[in-house]
Amino acid sequence: MPGSDLDLLTEAAQQAGEIAMRYWKRSPEAWEKEGGAGPVTVADLAVNDMLVSELRRARPDYGWLSEETPDTTDRLAAERCFIIDPIDGTRAFMDGTPDFAHSLAIAERGEVIAAVVFLPAQNRLYSASNSIPAMLNCEPLSVTGTASAEGATVLTARPNLAPEHWRDGAPPSVRRMFRSSLAWRLALVAEGAFDAMLTLRPTWEWDVAAGSLIAERAGALVTDRAGRKLRFNNNADPRVAGCIAATPAVHGGLLAALK
Repeated sequence: MPGSDLDLLTEAAQQAGEIAMRYWKRSPEAWEKEGGAGPVTVADLAVNDMLVSELRRARPDYGWLSEETPDTTDRLAAERCFIIDPIDGTRAFMDGTPDFAHSLAIAERGEVIAAVVFLPAQNRLYSASNSIPAMLNCEPLSVTGTASAEGATVLTARPNLAPEHWRDGAPPSVRRMFRSSLAWRLALVAEGAFDAMLTLRPTWEWDVAAGSLIAERAGALVTDRAGRKLRFNNNADPRVAGCIAATPAVHGGLLAALK
């Protein structure tokens, strides 16, 4: 059994990747969740079943929050809690593109202390803990040195740049890019491939918990849309008020421009 929480998450993410790759590009059965919550496939559930079994067996006293497990408030009483997205970017997975990820985190008293984001189709394993810096395949990561939001490369969906979100009716002159997985967007900021990521709507904790620590440990500033520190497993409603992750200068420019 792995000794550290980070080792445990790393091993579990690699097992998740093995399961996901058995279904990828093989037209796995899929359906829409109730309430417009998006698609799910048999692969999502197979990965979730394995993670529930392996992680809870290894740490039975930890709470559990996963996109594919019915939520209960029991997790709020646990000092530490797993926060899991079995497959982040399910639509990309269904389309046969390699931009899906397994997002695994452990939060302690509101803060993420260990995190892994693994893209098995690309063999990219991002990791960090509160005592170990952000890594990609064991190589250290660092954010860009971009000093202004003007002209920054920002990973975001188009609706986030709509005029109603911004003080002057338009965001700074950023270059918008997109990736399906929110977890990977955060990891790409950590990697220095982009200057920032931005999502303004209420955001599920499992989408951003792991990536937020990886970005922070690479030098990014990560907050909600109002500039507040993200807190995890802190509320019965497992959502944060959006997420901005960027170099400190770019973060400041984006935050100042938002309504």
